[in-house]
Amino acid sequence: MSEPETGLPDREWRLFVEDMIDFAEKALSYTNGLDRTGFETDGLTYDATVRNLELIGEAATHIPQTVRDDTPQIPWRQIVATRNRLIHGYLGIDNDTLWSIVTEDLPPLLVNLYKLKRTISNNTCQASKTTHSTGKSPCSAC
Repeated sequence: MSEPETGLPDREWRLFVEDMIDFAEKALSYTNGLDRTGFETDGLTYDATVRNLELIGEAATHIPQTVRDDTPQIPWRQIVATRNRLIHGYLGIDNDTLWSIVTEDLPPLLVNLYKLKRTISNNTCQASKTTHSTGKSPCSAC
């Protein structure tokens, strides 16, 4: 197994989908019951939410292009671009945009990530423990 620069072993891409779900659930949990003003004025909640949005984007970078192509309902490029804007701070991101992401974009993203996770579970080969990205071509062990 190859080692990325971080020294950590490669992870199976489906685990990054699970990470994305966890991070989205956290962000929604942190902001549950808040209005935009409450979100903006609670520094801990604000920072934790932004961090989880960054992590969603980071995890998305580990999803294979074939999977991204097969799930166009998930805005992969937008997710990664948002991560880049948050992490690097270029072009800035305003509170209106952040609140919109949390209230309008995360809930449907979470639904689509749950669907993708179900698809992955249904396409995992029991003989080889291999995950088929599309389910269209099972492995020879099947």
